[in-house]
Amino acid sequence: MMKDFKISFCLSDSQYFTALRLAVGGVCAAADIDVDAAEDFKVCVTESCLILKNCGFSGADVTLRTDEGLVAEVEGRSADRLSEGENELSLSLISALVSSCKITKQGNAISKVVLKL
Repeated sequence: MMKDFKISFCLSDSQYFTALRLAVGGVCAAADIDVDAAEDFKVCVTESCLILKNCGFSGADVTLRTDEGLVAEVEGRSADRLSEGENELSLSLISALVSSCKITKQGNAISKVVLKL
């Protein structure tokens, strides 16, 4: 049975990132994900949001699904001007911590990150 948990928030306030990490941790706990994997997944979701912020998005929509493992779709929302951004470190970290990472771009800017644990 597929279960979705959706969060939409502004990328400009770091307190929202803390709330996002808490929400992701709660979904991980509900999905019976072990503590170490949950910590890795929280880092990856947060880094995905930072990537979108670096690319010029002012908001993000995060959808967490537990239908086949744990999946997070992190999509940029509202951008005045998109840019490529400096995201090499974040992308390296994400690729080391999750089993699958799919990137979608608008031009040179990353607009969506799909993570699978």
